[in-house]
Amino acid sequence: MFAVLSRAARLQALVIAGLAAVSLVAQWVYLMELRGTGPLETVLEMTRFFTILTTVLVVIAFLTVALSKLRGLSAVTLAALTLSVVLTGAVYHTLLGEFWNPTGIGIAADWGLQTIVPLAVFLWWLVQAPKTALVWADLPAFALWPSVYMAYALGLATLDGVYPYPFMDPVETGVWQVAATLGILGVLVLLGGVVMIGIGRFADR
Repeated sequence: MFAVLSRAARLQALVIAGLAAVSLVAQWVYLMELRGTGPLETVLEMTRFFTILTTVLVVIAFLTVALSKLRGLSAVTLAALTLSVVLTGAVYHTLLGEFWNPTGIGIAADWGLQTIVPLAVFLWWLVQAPKTALVWADLPAFALWPSVYMAYALGLATLDGVYPYPFMDPVETGVWQVAATLGILGVLVLLGGVVMIGIGRFADR
């Protein structure tokens, strides 16, 4: 089910897409300087990370919303994407922040990707996004993108041994710890979906 969005909502979506795009470019520039790698090699490295890929989806989705004159994305698509980008910030600030200490433009990229964009997307979803069409049968949709990413990242890592996050590395943390952590994250995704749908059902009253 689709909804017509106001001009203000579309303009705000355009601003969020711009913030996300600028944050991605800033991270790309910083990683090239930090690693001493070329443009394409840096892009390939970035595509291993959930935060980066989810932010790319934010750019695409919010540009779609901003440029659509008649209708935006479906309620469940926006809700699922919102949950995914919020989780990127939550996981970073609780599990990963201590492993990453950027400098210079990297600090701006870090703030954009991990704090500003997730917060802006969530606030936009609360205020502007269609939510009343959300139903409990939509719950599996919230786990779709995180599951696809996990399969992609782990599959790629089995080929070259490079794990994007420490908690995904069985050599560093152990197979059972990896399984437990991913299981917990899976439960959190579903609980987050319950909250998002609950907000939508409450908004329908």
